[in-house]
Amino acid sequence: MAAVFDKPSLLQRIAPIFQGFDGLLALAIILLAGTGLLAMYSVGFDHGTRFSMHARNMLLALGVLFVLAQIPPQRLMAFAMPLYLLGVVLLLGVEFFGITKKGATRWINLGIVIQPSEIMKIAMPMMLAWWFQRREGQLKPLDFLVAAAILGGPAALILKQPDLGTTLLVLASGLFVIYLAGLSWKLIIPPVLLGVIGVVALVVMEPTLCQPGVDWKVLHEYQRQRVCTLLDPSKDPLGKGFHIIQGMIAIGSGGVWGKGFMQGTQTHLEFIPERTTDFIYAAYSEEFGLVGVLLLMAGFIFLVFRGLVIAMDAPTLFSRLLAGALSLNVFVYAFVNMGMVSGVLPVVGVPLPFISYGGTAMVTLGVALGMLMAIAKSKRLMQS
Repeated sequence: MAAVFDKPSLLQRIAPIFQGFDGLLALAIILLAGTGLLAMYSVGFDHGTRFSMHARNMLLALGVLFVLAQIPPQRLMAFAMPLYLLGVVLLLGVEFFGITKKGATRWINLGIVIQPSEIMKIAMPMMLAWWFQRREGQLKPLDFLVAAAILGGPAALILKQPDLGTTLLVLASGLFVIYLAGLSWKLIIPPVLLGVIGVVALVVMEPTLCQPGVDWKVLHEYQRQRVCTLLDPSKDPLGKGFHIIQGMIAIGSGGVWGKGFMQGTQTHLEFIPERTTDFIYAAYSEEFGLVGVLLLMAGFIFLVFRGLVIAMDAPTLFSRLLAGALSLNVFVYAFVNMGMVSGVLPVVGVPLPFISYGGTAMVTLGVALGMLMAIAKSKRLMQS
């Protein structure tokens, strides 16, 4: 009888906390986090305290991930509307009381300085998933119009700041939810075709449109310059085109196998601007080469694919839509960052997940992956 009253061991007491964790998702996170630490140590060892701060940010993000993984998706759903409304109120606050830095008004002081648009990266897919969950089984075209309004309002406020990069990320997170909710291809194809036609027309008319003094009306001057620099960075090789040119040189000089760990000349001779943040992919490519890049891409593909599998197996529509959008968001972040550094997309200031230095971006990633783990955990616990 005495054994009945024996106290459980520490391992027995903490085991339920880890019960149901998705092992493959955790493996993908650990591998990418390890790659991020390795890359930051290499490119940042002569850059002050970047490595130690990056490790601290990563530990903080993992802590946030662990905490959110304990919250059932039903409770996450209850936070969708309050978080969305908070984000909208703060974006409106930026309009009237915002802090301006380098010509952009993106921050607000609430005792601490925050950037409300970061909240919308998480709040937007949650809110739209909540909306479609409420309309499950009775979806009408009007419901998609309401979803477009939910998405369009905050996106317009962020674009006005101006912050094109974050606007695109918020739009992508919302559009993924709307698409996964069942948006017809008949409504998707026309804007895609218009976009393709617009890009072709822009390339053809580049010599005229990119002349000094030409006003594009719909874009700010710095945004126009970014697009023109993308089309022909050699026009201003020591100015606006310097980032793209140096990034492409670093990527190409890495070859197949790379120059080796901590051996990147473009990196450590400081030809690569923002080498620990937005342009760390160029530094990584120089040191680890094509093989390293393919392994990094494989890590992201593994993470996104596992997230989509979790989405397919999720028990509710809210969970499916949220998991799908969060997983595809990781793909968008990686694709946009690698594209802009490689000279395929305009430079819009999007970090490379796990790899780029940045506390806010790392914590946001931890929140997203924590919710994804919570959805995976809820399904596994239901099955057991």
